[in-house]
Amino acid sequence: MAGIGFELRKVFNQKGLFSRAKAYGYTGVIYAGPMILGGTLIFGISYLANRVGLNRADSNYLTSMITYAILSSLTVNSFFSYAVTRFASDMLYEEKEAYLLPSFLGSSATMIGLGVLLYGPFLILSGVTIVQLILNLTLFMELIFVWNGVQYLTALKDYKAILLAFLSASLVTFLVGWCLLSFKLPVLTSLLFSVCVGYGLMFLGIVYLLSRYFPLDLGMLDESFLFLKWIDKFFDLALIGFCLHIGIFGHILVVWLGPWGSPVRGLFFASQVYDVPVLLAFLTILVTTINFALATEVHFYPKYKRYYGLFNEKGTLSDIKEAEEEMLTVMMRELIALAWKQLFVTILAISAGNALLDVLPLGINDLMRGYFRILCVGYGIYAIANVILSILLYFTDYKGALIAAASFAIASPLLTFVSQYFNRAFLGFGFLVAAAIFFLIALWRLDRFTKKLMYYTLSAQPMTLVVHHGFFSRLYDYLKGVGSRASQKT
Repeated sequence: MAGIGFELRKVFNQKGLFSRAKAYGYTGVIYAGPMILGGTLIFGISYLANRVGLNRADSNYLTSMITYAILSSLTVNSFFSYAVTRFASDMLYEEKEAYLLPSFLGSSATMIGLGVLLYGPFLILSGVTIVQLILNLTLFMELIFVWNGVQYLTALKDYKAILLAFLSASLVTFLVGWCLLSFKLPVLTSLLFSVCVGYGLMFLGIVYLLSRYFPLDLGMLDESFLFLKWIDKFFDLALIGFCLHIGIFGHILVVWLGPWGSPVRGLFFASQVYDVPVLLAFLTILVTTINFALATEVHFYPKYKRYYGLFNEKGTLSDIKEAEEEMLTVMMRELIALAWKQLFVTILAISAGNALLDVLPLGINDLMRGYFRILCVGYGIYAIANVILSILLYFTDYKGALIAAASFAIASPLLTFVSQYFNRAFLGFGFLVAAAIFFLIALWRLDRFTKKLMYYTLSAQPMTLVVHHGFFSRLYDYLKGVGSRASQKT
């Protein structure tokens, strides 16, 4: 969130009828744009496939290829995302902006290299054609750039350009797909190619914006992999990101491979009756995602900054206690407000969902409606739990956040696996209970931590400098040595 907060506060505090609406819109673009784009593309491609009469088997195969590329790229990104975000934030704080673009390229290259080694063999064993293999790997790499780039976009302030990049990607996808289909080209390849073009345009837009605000210094390319040291230094962050990803999406994989899943083609599995409700229910947390980013930056962060600033600015004990009480009061007020907003959205989605689901051409049946209602509640609880975990990260309680995230990662697939052997109407309850466990543990940890906040700030720190030089730091040293030798030869 480094960099965006001040600008959001300016927009939010502007006078005028639409100032707050503008602030919510900007926040949505930055934090929820890729999520919205992904859902829009999947529904849009499905619509085009139906319009041209693509048979159901090929349509499911196309959706599976796109879905697997998205989930695979998110899996790789989840391990690196929090550590990379921490690195970018530290560089901005230290006014070392020259490190940002090289680290974006280096982290993206690392994730792509690791991802291709894992995802490539899966595609080959799945029996995809050579064209489908190339397009799917291209989409996977573009998605890595997009997920990683969004973490850096929070430092920018050109909201209109970011919005234009997202909208252009969606529009171009549909136009390219429509044009290719009008020339009677193979439907499956044409639609997959159009998705690659759309995300490719989005990737180019992100790179353009980053290079515009953070010009590339060729002399800094040797430090492209410096972020690897941050993974060793903040390894708990890497585990937190990965555990959250397993918790959010692990239950889907369990259903795919279980009694209610079915093979699509090769190693691709799906569960139409479960996948569609999951995607629709997942979209209901956008309200909390946007409101949390805005509430944190506009209301909570100024109090947070003042509180910790007093420790460095020789604040008196009474000033520090007053600032702590004020900060925690604002935190609880905003947390309760977010919970009420998410509750309202969840109730609205459940009550009005039936009418909306009937309009969408998704083949919704009564069983899917039941899953949708259960998952809406589950994702609503998850959204608030994730907010609490983010607050723990603000207070650098990485241990507590890891305990909460790990419990979620274990409970979500495990309880879903168990729920498959009961009545199939209860399938989504595994994820709902896992989200509730996540929420209770995160809330317990936040309450315990904030009661002793001054102790954790002053007395729980190591007495001596701790140097973290593990596998990733050694990998950085090796890559830097290889780069130095290569530059000397040239």
